[in-house]
Amino acid sequence: MTISSPSLFSTSIVGALTVPNRIVFAPLTRARSGPERIPNELMAEYYCQRATAGLIITEATTVSAQGNGWVESPGIYTDEMEAGWKRVVEAVHEAGGRIFLQLWHCGRASHSSFHDGAPPVAPSAVKLNGEYIHTPKGKEDYETPRSLETDEIAGVIEDYRLAAERAKRAGFDGVEVHSANGYLLDCFLQSKTNQRDDQYGGSTENRARLLKEIVTAVSGVIGADRIGVRLSPNGVFNDMGSPDFREQFLYTAKMLDEFGLAYLHVLDGLGFGFHELGEPMTLAEFRAVYSGTLMGNCGYTRETAEEAIAEGRADLISFGRPYISNPDLVERFANGWDLNPEADMADWYTPGGAKGYTDFPVYQI
Repeated sequence: MTISSPSLFSTSIVGALTVPNRIVFAPLTRARSGPERIPNELMAEYYCQRATAGLIITEATTVSAQGNGWVESPGIYTDEMEAGWKRVVEAVHEAGGRIFLQLWHCGRASHSSFHDGAPPVAPSAVKLNGEYIHTPKGKEDYETPRSLETDEIAGVIEDYRLAAERAKRAGFDGVEVHSANGYLLDCFLQSKTNQRDDQYGGSTENRARLLKEIVTAVSGVIGADRIGVRLSPNGVFNDMGSPDFREQFLYTAKMLDEFGLAYLHVLDGLGFGFHELGEPMTLAEFRAVYSGTLMGNCGYTRETAEEAIAEGRADLISFGRPYISNPDLVERFANGWDLNPEADMADWYTPGGAKGYTDFPVYQI
């Protein structure tokens, strides 16, 4: 018997798109792009399997070689990468799906092994306090990053703009600017990692300046109504968490509200850990300052997602881990079918392999 979830399964306007349901496939790094970071047929199969989602957001995709920091994750800064993504997008569209590309720069969550011995870059020379990082040479210690010079920042903005141009040519329905989880743009936002004294640091407004300038540049390419932005106000992942987090993220949300974005994607759940520097921020707080489409993420079930949407706290909910082992998650939610067992974490980031990636069964009646 079909479970009635009128809110979760109703259509929604998401910027320039109309989506058939409010279940979003969240961005998940899966490390299947090979050493050349070029999207491939296996990745096309993986995304097509999940095309019934209201919206697919791709795995994080680097905007430049400088942005790399994950073994065999994809990029969008060469003709070959663009062509690879174009084949993925065409396949998803043929399957009836809609897909955004998540734009990424790892910042300090990288290592010199990715950069021919040069240190990773960040807003300030603040080392990530972590156990180790996986690099092309194996597990290595995190390093102190190099602070970007003020006159270098325009080049970073241009990398995002060029990546958006490539995404548009590849046929993506839009892009998501990844400003969460301790990567470059999140490090600029947060006082813990941004100790600059130029126009990109020192105040809530200045710390949000780079994100604002990137969204402005990308808007000029594809239009604000085809852009999402992801934030993680509560997160401790990649050694994040700032005492003034609430002030910073409410200011940032207000700033982004002026653009008319497709959506604002907030990791409000605490599944990635919580920095415990105050009460966790909620979707209700963001709803009070952000008038556009709001997406929640992290730890939701079908029931809690339906509740969040029905109560008006969110317009969309994205699901990550449940989608790894359940390519037909929409159908399972809609019909009350059991979910497949959770995928083995050992297979999450297996380079080049179909195991734990495209080999999960759909529900059999």
